[in-house]
Parts: sequence; C-alpha cells; structure tokens
Amino acid sequence: MIYITGDTHGEYHDFIKRINDTGIKNGDTVIICGDFGFVWNSQPNLYFLQLLKSQPFDILFVDGNHEDFDMLATFPVEDWHGGKVHKISDNIRHLMRGYVFEIANKKIFTMGGAYSIDKAMRCEGISWWSAELPNNEEYKRAGENLEKYGYSVDYVVTHTIPLSAIHRLGLVPDTQDGELTGYFEWLYSDKLKFKKWFAGHWHKNILVNDNIQILYDEVQIVE
Repeated sequence: MIYITGDTHGEYHDFIKRINDTGIKNGDTVIICGDFGFVWNSQPNLYFLQLLKSQPFDILFVDGNHEDFDMLATFPVEDWHGGKVHKISDNIRHLMRGYVFEIANKKIFTMGGAYSIDKAMRCEGISWWSAELPNNEEYKRAGENLEKYGYSVDYVVTHTIPLSAIHRLGLVPDTQDGELTGYFEWLYSDKLKFKKWFAGHWHKNILVNDNIQILYDEVQIVE
C-alpha cells in the first residue's frame, strides 16, 4: 500500500502519529511531498532521523524548499525502481527530480523544489540553499524521462503546484517561482496525462480541483 502525505519539517512525533493513525503495516510505503526536514545537520533532526530508520515501513520523499541540500548531497545516489534516489538508509530514500518511478505497479513522476518566500530571514548554507529550485539539467531530465513514458503516468508528486492551481487558491504567485510553476502549468494544461497530482508546500489540506490534491497533515492512500 502507498500512503502520501504533506510536509513533515523534521517533526517526528507528528509524522508518526499521522501515519500510525492510518493503520500502516510492515512493508507499506509512505511518500512525503517535500520539506522532509529530517535530513538536516542539527542534533535534534539527526536524532529523529535515526528513529525513522527503525520504522518497519518505507519512507520516500521529494525535496521541498526547506531542506538541507548540502547534507542531502552527501548520500549515495542509486538506481531504484526506474529512477535515481539518494539512499538515506535501507528504508528511507529521496526521490530525485525529473524521474518516473515504478512503485507498486504505479508510474510516479517526481519533481521537488520550490521558492522560499521567507528567504530573507534565512542564512545561506545554514537554513537556505539555492538548490531549492530545479536547474536546467533537472528540467531536461524530466522532459527526457516523461518522453519515454509518452507523457503519461499514474501520479505526480511535487512540492509546489501549477500556476493556475495557485490562482485557484486565491493566492498571488511569487515571480521567483515562475519558472517552476509555469513548467508545471505546461505539464498540467497541455502535455501530461495523469490520474492525480499530489503536492505539499502550502500547509493546507485541500482538493484544488478534481486532480490536484494539496496535503499537509492528512494522509491519502493510493490504490
């Protein structure tokens, strides 16, 4: 069984409670839509990361804008289920940007990243990294991998959402995020066939429309 939830921000007890409330079983998989926060060079986060390594289920995450990208880059890159991951431990993996993973007979396109509107209050290399937004190589990779699948997947997992979905929420998009949300809009409106698009970032649990679901502390099951 695959479970999908929103930002965890290194909050161990909150994450475990929301997951255990689902009745998750050994060998199930949880996918987190960014801002994982446990891979972070601070003592509390590293302590809780060790606790997560002992969980009997698999934990997968796309990156958000609030990640320690320097630390994330220290983990080995491996081929896994059709894409590349940073292997954090035997049960924890970072789903890298621009790949289509085949998990439990489902094709899942992943593209993490987003812009930090609180960037001015953060310190580069300590609490903010420019790697929060995709680079040209990652956009190119996404296109190449989606082309292999005829731009048709089962699910999309990202951190932020397409431009029109931001407008639908009644929010004003940040221009710094425009390349990424614009790319997502192109996929959403013109190119990509999919069943449902899952995202985090907005700290809401809301079904934006029939096929875009923003998650925060809710958990959804992918059948």
